[in-house]
Amino acid sequence: MNTPEILNGKHIVLGITGSIAAYKACLLIRLLTKKGANVQVVITPSGKEFITPLTLSTLTGNSVVSDFFDRRDGSWHSHVSLGLWADAMLIAPATASTIAKMANGIADNILLTTYLSMRAPVFVAPAMDLDMFVHTTTKRNLEMLSEAGNCIISPTEGLLASGLEGKGRMEEPEEIVLTLERYFSHDKRFMGKKILITAGPTFERIDPVRFIGNYSSGKMGIALADTCARHGAEVILICGPTTYQTKERKVQRIDIESAADMYAITTKLFPATDAAILCAAVADFTPINPETKKIKRKQQEFTLALKPTLDIAQTLGGMKTKDQVIAGFALETNNEIINARKKLESKNLDFIVLNSLADAGAGFRTDTNKITILTSDREISFPLKNKSAVAEDIVNFLGDLL
Repeated sequence: MNTPEILNGKHIVLGITGSIAAYKACLLIRLLTKKGANVQVVITPSGKEFITPLTLSTLTGNSVVSDFFDRRDGSWHSHVSLGLWADAMLIAPATASTIAKMANGIADNILLTTYLSMRAPVFVAPAMDLDMFVHTTTKRNLEMLSEAGNCIISPTEGLLASGLEGKGRMEEPEEIVLTLERYFSHDKRFMGKKILITAGPTFERIDPVRFIGNYSSGKMGIALADTCARHGAEVILICGPTTYQTKERKVQRIDIESAADMYAITTKLFPATDAAILCAAVADFTPINPETKKIKRKQQEFTLALKPTLDIAQTLGGMKTKDQVIAGFALETNNEIINARKKLESKNLDFIVLNSLADAGAGFRTDTNKITILTSDREISFPLKNKSAVAEDIVNFLGDLL
């Protein structure tokens, strides 16, 4: 892939751990910087036993981060700032120990705290002996990292430092850089497109401390926003209450609380977009007269009067022009296909993404999802995948329509 411009100007955090393969980091840095990337090295204490910070800082032109504080002047190395600065984090080599800590949220060095603070995509290139790589715990930890949305760059087979021969050699620097280029090469697909995405739940106030809500975490919609932005789209994310954050800096996020809030902002912004993906779990009903003061506990029964919320999907479906595409979501518990097709037709959607609570690992508060995409004349089912991979499937389908 002769495309040096893909990595030009990209901010890459390179994490180096205590492996004999650390020497390959020098080759990685040379390849990345030649392609115009700005590389910031973060190294573990054991990593410094294999390669010196002086060598790494000379190659990158940046000071190497290895401790939380600079011992000379006490200045703080902010892992949070690194997480915001980076376009990607690459951990190469990644030892079995570091992989285990990443998978289990242990943050006992600056590399691990940087990983936990990272909003950009993370690439992991394992390097270890054969028996360590095939060990049950290592396999499980790598699966956990993959399910969390990290990209695992599988090691290759060959002669290992132990003298054994098998799988465990860190992938060659040229192939690792090619992986990054392939990832960032998607940037042009939706270039010039503006996509509106809704995500998360809505909270419908009963009084100042209580609300009607649902179990939506917002993970699916956030994954869609990140994926569209990574493909080059200008993304506006209208997000209900959630603690999850987008990784892509190109996502413009607008936080709302209620169905009425989401209706107002989506109907205002939709006419200027090329597509909308309506992933939010919007409340169907809201209290007619929310109280301004906390409702006190009483012995008698309490009745709460509700009214329907405004239908965002139906309104946008009525506004849609021939040049716009709308995708909806349907979470069903029974008669899934029939109910999804009714929604597809009644709301004038171009396609609908169906998932069922009857499928294990699908729906709310999971890292995975199992979907079926429906159009007026097509039905495409996908296996259970992590939500980042599901987002790619949905965005690929959207791309064909756009």
